[in-house]
Amino acid sequence: MNGKVAVVTGGNRGIGLEICRQLARLGIAVILASRDEAKGQLAAQRLRKEGLDLNVMRLDVTDHDGIRAFAGQVEKNFGGVDILVNNAGIMADPKGTRVLDSEVETYRRTLEVNFYGPLVLCQTLVPIMKRRGGGRIVNLSSGLGQLSDMGQGTPAYRVSKTAFNALTRTLAAELKGTNILVNSMCPGWVRTDMGGPDAPRPVEQGADTALWLATLPDDGPTGGFFRDRQPMPW
Repeated sequence: MNGKVAVVTGGNRGIGLEICRQLARLGIAVILASRDEAKGQLAAQRLRKEGLDLNVMRLDVTDHDGIRAFAGQVEKNFGGVDILVNNAGIMADPKGTRVLDSEVETYRRTLEVNFYGPLVLCQTLVPIMKRRGGGRIVNLSSGLGQLSDMGQGTPAYRVSKTAFNALTRTLAAELKGTNILVNSMCPGWVRTDMGGPDAPRPVEQGADTALWLATLPDDGPTGGFFRDRQPMPW
């Protein structure tokens, strides 16, 4: 993994921070991308105390021009990128919201972060990956986006993750034969700011599948949906 460069969005806390930690332990040059650069630097300081080397860059995934500028800086400063972990995400649905009483603006806000941002990141970073001969894209999705087990509650979040999964499948098909593998994963219910203190899974467990997908061999799966390194229904 030496010489590999990874971008992790929303890397300043929770699962994103743990993914940064685990990738850095493998000797990968990790770019911890954070909307708030100061918070990103504080998070990186924690990992540096563990003997890990991290790079911090500001990235707001809702700023599409900013994403394009970010991609240019990554290529200029690091020579390119090999791994993209689309981890940044929000759950903006008010508690107890159902489709019939939901606000359209909630869908717009949620899709901007959970879908459009990753879409533009893929559009800007995939060409750089191609110039480096391949890459890995890991999309942090959710079981709440499964059509096979769709239920009620958090409708905007569910719609955004279903769309995210469709992006995974479509992009993986388009990139077949390029050595760029694209997969979705569900971390499960994890003890983070979003998951809350009652969640049964530690962040280490939630991040494990992302680490696996980010470091797949060239003959690894693409266009799949995984939890705990096992395929799951769409």
